[in-house]
Amino acid sequence: MKFIHTGDLHYGMKPDIGKPWSAERAQAVKDALASIVRAARDEKVDLLLIAGDLFHHQPLVRDLKEISYLFASIPNVAIAVIAGNHDRIRDNSAVLSFPWPKNVYYFTESSLSSVYLRRINTEVYGFSYHTRDNLLEGVEAPENGRIRILLCHGGDAKHLPLDVKELSEAGFSYCALGHIHKPEIAVPGKVAWCGSPEPLDLTETGPHGYFLGEINDISRQITSLDFVRLAKVQYTSLIVHVTPDSTNAELLMTLSDELARRGSQNIYRLQIKGLRDPDVVFDLDTLRQRFRIAELFDYSEPKYDFSRLFAEHSSDMIGFFIQELDKPDLSLLDKKALYYGVSALLHTTEERGQKT
Repeated sequence: MKFIHTGDLHYGMKPDIGKPWSAERAQAVKDALASIVRAARDEKVDLLLIAGDLFHHQPLVRDLKEISYLFASIPNVAIAVIAGNHDRIRDNSAVLSFPWPKNVYYFTESSLSSVYLRRINTEVYGFSYHTRDNLLEGVEAPENGRIRILLCHGGDAKHLPLDVKELSEAGFSYCALGHIHKPEIAVPGKVAWCGSPEPLDLTETGPHGYFLGEINDISRQITSLDFVRLAKVQYTSLIVHVTPDSTNAELLMTLSDELARRGSQNIYRLQIKGLRDPDVVFDLDTLRQRFRIAELFDYSEPKYDFSRLFAEHSSDMIGFFIQELDKPDLSLLDKKALYYGVSALLHTTEERGQKT
């Protein structure tokens, strides 16, 4: 029996609102499900598992119709879906009365139930997310000669805490989990979080996609479980080190070469670190305009000879600022403010000297 395990698609989400690429990212999030449906058709899978948060919020009927069309395009693939904490079932949820295609099995109840898929001798157990309570404590899969798959959404302290070891020993052929956005095989051949097929914010670094697996019809055990990369864009952290010889032109060229090597289509969280010439101010706005940088932090520090400066200014305001810089546990913001203070006072002193 061949299957695809996905979840946390967050259809309708608009990542990076306010950034030039936000609309592109929103479309990529929508397109992810269509790509997975095509893969299910091309790979001739028997079962598509969606482990919650198919939608980013309560879906409207028009959203359900879009998804229903995709599901109906693979009538030979059984599709099992649960709701997650983002699209949890409410009394007025449109999902409750929506006419899904015959190949779709949407678990709307808050308690564990199952559906038996006779053609592939597979029973899928699942429930939609309603509360954070661990409803799986002590759960055991009945020995009934069927492939048994558990579908659930949770796994952190605030959302359905799970005992992974207990799940792996509960008798299921496979436990398909959602909610954690980074793919993780928690117990090889037994328990896995699929991750979100598209990265949704800066914290979701690394590859994203879905799991393609196969279960032996006789042993009813996993024989293969492969991660398939889907997302073409990654959120990436990058640190650029500067020196007192660095200039804006050098920084721009260095960054241009590095991002071309890492992937100019990716979205970056950039940190500038190191010592710089006190007279150099990096043009951060140009960097933001030129590259796909979602966050930019300039942690560089001016290379002052503080010992010499203090000896020359021990009794004036510059000396006071330098003394403040020597205090332990100084926050980054306070440190930067003091550097600016020293710089401003030095320039003021120079200007006065030039006028006299």
